[in-house]
Amino acid sequence: MSRRVYLDHNASTPVHPEVVAEMLPYFGQVYGNPSSVHGFGREARDAVDVARDRVAAFLRARPDEIVFTSGGTESDNFGVKGLAWARGHGHVITSKIEHHAVLRTCQALEAQGFAVTYLPVDQYGMIDPDDVRRAMRGDTIAISIMHANSEVGTIQPVRAIGAIAHEHDVPFHVDAVQTFGKIDIDVDAFNIDLLSFSGHKIYGPKGVAGLFIRKGTKMVSVQHGGEHERRRRAGTENVPGIVGLGKAVEVRGRDMKDEAVRLTALRDRLWDGVRARVPDVRLNGHPSERVPGTANIAYKNVESESIVLGLDLKGIAVSAGSACTAGSVEPSYVLVAMGVPVEWAMGAVRSSLGRSTTAEDIDYVIESVEPIVRKLRAAMPVGAA
Repeated sequence: MSRRVYLDHNASTPVHPEVVAEMLPYFGQVYGNPSSVHGFGREARDAVDVARDRVAAFLRARPDEIVFTSGGTESDNFGVKGLAWARGHGHVITSKIEHHAVLRTCQALEAQGFAVTYLPVDQYGMIDPDDVRRAMRGDTIAISIMHANSEVGTIQPVRAIGAIAHEHDVPFHVDAVQTFGKIDIDVDAFNIDLLSFSGHKIYGPKGVAGLFIRKGTKMVSVQHGGEHERRRRAGTENVPGIVGLGKAVEVRGRDMKDEAVRLTALRDRLWDGVRARVPDVRLNGHPSERVPGTANIAYKNVESESIVLGLDLKGIAVSAGSACTAGSVEPSYVLVAMGVPVEWAMGAVRSSLGRSTTAEDIDYVIESVEPIVRKLRAAMPVGAA
């Protein structure tokens, strides 16, 4: 295998060399517990504070509004449960295409007696803000809507939804794991009260993430123990990971805009190349309101897993839908919610591009996928199409 092409950056990204360099001392040289009052501890605490300042500046927030966690899933659980449990009962609004970290959290809240409305999406995976307004009730206690979907990349109208939430004085949680560090986010301009983000989607380490909690937002902790993170999240801080996340955010602030332009062009090159060579293909997700590096392409009457495996043999890594549901033989719940017919949904393949992706990589993928799909279709039983 001569060439390797990684197009699964929505699942995870390689750690940036600058991030690795900044983290290394905190595995051996600087090893104190940041809660300790001696010099070793203060050294670690200073490093955590620098990272917190970097994340806060990136979001245009305050440092004391940033809580570090172990991952985007924990951040989503903390955000949604923390809001609901602080109020004790009531109604939550979310959508049918949220990440399972939000969907299953909302289902758990339903089992505890909370009411949940799951909003529909249109053919592009877009939520209508008017549906949010219509779903509002007198006992609505929280709204949780993702900024962009990991499978199709559609960017939601969070500014408009945030305005509705603010108008009704309802806390607004945004799962921004797929947009943080990729497109601009302003928590004040969008009226966001809580925002989940993660390190390993932006060339930082795995196992570290965070939650923005607007000052004054009524919350309860979901993890108990020590007094860490201003009593909001118990547990000794992952100092190397937090340092890495802080550096990754700094690097994204420097590189994000130029990379977004480059990845948008490469993403469109991929779609244009595939549809020019392969018949019966469609693009899932919004044609323009989409995360720069995401292209979800459906191949009619072909199983996506077979395409993924065929590309893997060519050294190309792509995804058959969300990485968190890999191995499922059911069509993507996101595509089902969008109304994508099953003969298309079963053949959906997500390519997510990143900083190392080149035009040559994209051309190689285009050249590779056409014979794979042609052979798979030729092997289909007569009449199956």
